[in-house]
Amino acid sequence: MGLFLAALSLGACSKDPQTTHNALTHEEAQMTDTNAIVSPPLRDDNPFAAESPLFLNYPPFDSIEDAHYLPAFEAGMQEQLAEIDAVANQAAAPSIDNTLVALERSGQTLARVSSVFYAMTSAHTNDAIKAVQAEIAPRLAAHNDRILLNEALFTRIQSLYQQRQNLETNAETLRLIEETYRSFVRAGALLSAEQKDSLRSINAELADLRTQFGQNVLNEVNESAIVIDSANELAGLSDAEIQSAADTALERGLDGKYVLPLLNTTQQPALESLSNRALRERIFQTSRARGSSGTQYDNRSIVSRTAKLRARKATLLGYANHAEYVLDDETAKTVTAVNERLGALTPAAVANAKREAAELQALIDVEAGNFELAAWDWNFYANKLRQQRFTFDASQLRPYLELDSVLKNGAFFAAGQIYGLRFEERFDLPVYQEDVRVFEVFEEDGSTLSLFIFDPYARASKRGGAWASSYVSQSHLLGKRAVVANHINIPKPPDGEPTLLTFTEVTTIFHEFGHALHSMFSNVQYPSFAGTSVPRDFVEYPSQVNEMWSTWPEVLSNYARHYQTGEPMPTELLERVLASQQFNEGYATTEYLAAAVIDQALFQLSEDEIPVAEELMAFEANVLEAAGANLATVPPRYRLPYFSHIMGGYSAGYYAYIWSEVLDADTVDWFTENGGMLRQNGQRFRDAVLSRGGSEDAMSLFRVFRGREPNVSPLLNRRGLN
Repeated sequence: MGLFLAALSLGACSKDPQTTHNALTHEEAQMTDTNAIVSPPLRDDNPFAAESPLFLNYPPFDSIEDAHYLPAFEAGMQEQLAEIDAVANQAAAPSIDNTLVALERSGQTLARVSSVFYAMTSAHTNDAIKAVQAEIAPRLAAHNDRILLNEALFTRIQSLYQQRQNLETNAETLRLIEETYRSFVRAGALLSAEQKDSLRSINAELADLRTQFGQNVLNEVNESAIVIDSANELAGLSDAEIQSAADTALERGLDGKYVLPLLNTTQQPALESLSNRALRERIFQTSRARGSSGTQYDNRSIVSRTAKLRARKATLLGYANHAEYVLDDETAKTVTAVNERLGALTPAAVANAKREAAELQALIDVEAGNFELAAWDWNFYANKLRQQRFTFDASQLRPYLELDSVLKNGAFFAAGQIYGLRFEERFDLPVYQEDVRVFEVFEEDGSTLSLFIFDPYARASKRGGAWASSYVSQSHLLGKRAVVANHINIPKPPDGEPTLLTFTEVTTIFHEFGHALHSMFSNVQYPSFAGTSVPRDFVEYPSQVNEMWSTWPEVLSNYARHYQTGEPMPTELLERVLASQQFNEGYATTEYLAAAVIDQALFQLSEDEIPVAEELMAFEANVLEAAGANLATVPPRYRLPYFSHIMGGYSAGYYAYIWSEVLDADTVDWFTENGGMLRQNGQRFRDAVLSRGGSEDAMSLFRVFRGREPNVSPLLNRRGLN
């Protein structure tokens, strides 16, 4: 547990090709750890050599150069191994302070460089960073193993675990003992020497593969951008969107043409507006073929090999498959529980999607379209049907959904109302890219809570999707307050134009801000338990709850104002927006469940059952067919060759969103039943859930807050599945 595991989990997010790394043999691993890495001392002018002198240890981005990363990693690993060696080989009997607290304090240089570096690999990468990522990933995996497979260290931890009930300690420290022991066991501490050798080899190769996969996805997204010759083909897009496509083309040296970049999902935003059906099909098919078309970025062999290695690792550790290994550490606990949840939801979602498809086909027929609804038509005709049914379309909303207003008068306003927070933008702190913004977050009493970094725009150096990250994690032990970030991928408008959002983008901002609040409100002793250090199928719960405020009338009316006139969104339009919340829900639920089912199916296989690269896409289709979710008009949100979630921390865990949404929907009902946006309601949620991080059992936190076990009915009502 501790900082050393936090840093190393970041390192596990990397991997790359063209470099072969050999895992340590058992004999090498037993060498003195301080001799495992030999590197010169870190120069004083390296910004990672000491804590940042900036406010709350905010990263000194203006001082960080690409050349600083590798030396800092090497020095950080060497420093931490010396710290671990001192803990493991001391003469004193094991105690909480000389063993567990010492572990929690270890690896701070490594934590500093890891938090910034891995944020940049996702948010603002370049060739130099990619090269370091390829170099350092397997070395970090080996470093992780040197700690987690250190027999002398584990003996001390095991001793504390065995006598834990007789130690005088508080609840959080008792949990630290139990969770540290569990983490070491799950990492292979009880394996034989030969098995540990195998595990080291697996971990090193997985680190390589993960880096290669992520870099392939980003490179192919950039190279697969759709080039259009004429503005006439872009009919349906706004003038600002067309100008943005022209500007993107110009940046790529394609003067006079237009470029539509791809995002990470199968469906693409432009498909909702483009009236040119042939162009819609071209965009969709290009997006869908990523990673599986035989180019240099083909990821099928990487996915297959990764799945085989994960299955092999699970078997080594005593589990039937990778999914069983993963779920044993989540609130779901078993593959049976997850399969039953997905199996119960899929038929109703698919039935709704089929009804929606029939309605869209009827609309096509009325317009004498003379074609059958296809996947690339869905969003276009769904928008038309929405316009007919609720007398508005997405383009009518955009003028009322300006980015700055959504952020400040929406997300920040809601946090002020229910948690008493106040936000002030800071212009004195350096940023890593010109569009990034920084805010200081104040408590109701005027004291500083944290710093919040907001990175809104898509760019070639940034991976797709939206996510939250921590540069500094809260910990009373280390005297730290949180520095957290949200990363979104909103297309940047032309210079001088406002950033007008879709409602999906608005929801995304509220969702990611929920993750940020979870980290900001962390109030724990040990860094192991800070913020979002909770089970994967619980971590989405607070962020999904925060989505509630995006459509809460008091909040919506505060931020949904015309960007030119300041006039609020007309009441009748606002009412139609709220009334349309279940529209197209069959499609949205089915595309999500399809991806979740594929994830589970792949990782519930044994090593011998994993399909080879050439069979991977057929396997995906067969899984969907067996689940009753193989609808040509509703593709999975992600396909395996660009399913970045499951190559990272969501392997066998993409179900977590719908699992967490059960808790979310039940919690929204609680807020509604108890008066809604009241300060005392927010404080209760903060105290019971958001502040506790991983310091208590996740489901116990929910039960304390809600007063009972979760109820699935609110989710079924929300998604129209009842």
